[in-house]
Amino acid sequence: MVSITINGKKVKVPKDYSILEACKELGINIPTLCHDERLEPHAACRICVVEIVGMEKLPTSCSTKVEEGMEIYTHSQKVREARKEILNLLISNHPLNCLMCDKSGDCKLQKYCYEYNIKEVEYVGEKKNYPIDDSNPFYISDQNKCIDCGKCVRVCSELQCTGAISFSERGFNTHVGVPFEMPLEKSDCVSCGNCVSVCPVGALIPKRKERFMYEETKRVRTTCSYCGVGCQMDLIVKDNKIVEVHPAMGPSNKGLLCVKGKFGYKFVNHPDRLKKPLIKKNGKFVEASWEEAYSLITDKINEIKGKYGTESFAGLTSARCTNEENYLFQKLFRAVIGNNNVDHCARL
Repeated sequence: MVSITINGKKVKVPKDYSILEACKELGINIPTLCHDERLEPHAACRICVVEIVGMEKLPTSCSTKVEEGMEIYTHSQKVREARKEILNLLISNHPLNCLMCDKSGDCKLQKYCYEYNIKEVEYVGEKKNYPIDDSNPFYISDQNKCIDCGKCVRVCSELQCTGAISFSERGFNTHVGVPFEMPLEKSDCVSCGNCVSVCPVGALIPKRKERFMYEETKRVRTTCSYCGVGCQMDLIVKDNKIVEVHPAMGPSNKGLLCVKGKFGYKFVNHPDRLKKPLIKKNGKFVEASWEEAYSLITDKINEIKGKYGTESFAGLTSARCTNEENYLFQKLFRAVIGNNNVDHCARL
């Protein structure tokens, strides 16, 4: 542990902490655009600068380790002016169509400009003019809105381990793209959407059938039902309808999702989705109550078991069930029906 002073308050923090980690532990909010706690500090955006007594320059809090006796100020006048300058430079060549941007209300750049009272563009910079890539079936890439924070590239290569995207060109023309300027549909992209989930601005946006404002939505934490990993995710819900999915920092997924968890939610509100059991009557399936369905199942089990024996049954279960549900299913076959003929839809 080391003793440091943050905003006039003396505290003790682990010696391997960065200033950003120490401030987070104390509930002090420092703005970040490129930081991701799952990755090594990148210090690309520099919006997390702080003031350290005795240092002339303002270091980035994400990449600077705490030291014994440090005296740190996170929101001094000098720091606020530096952050305002960074924000002014970022928006100087950024499209200012916030009213029409799907990221509005969930955009970090928009949030920080409001927080630091950026009312107008102080610098008039050259605007980017990249074609919008909508070749991926699930998301759109608009590099004119990219701020080169690098989170999407690093998550794709270091966490997802796909390496489908990378930085192209240099200087002002630096942008995120696919090797040889191919469209996303021809890249190694597996459409996991993890790059979309970490983008702090509107450069990577899910394709939507309907528009919504994030202020109109609520988040509902749940477990992905597609397999047995147990990935945690937040459903973005408007008017009792899922409109988007964000990965959560669960113990098994660490803020990542696959293409099914991120984009495969539209079945929930699909008009053809079954909501009640169906029983065939007079050659046609009709809706029934669960009591009627269970009664039919038990009658059929007893009838077939008495006529053909226990080996006439086989059970196929699902990865979309919980471990507990699958345990009960195999217990039903072994203890009630009396055989081991149980298989699984994910068996290869």
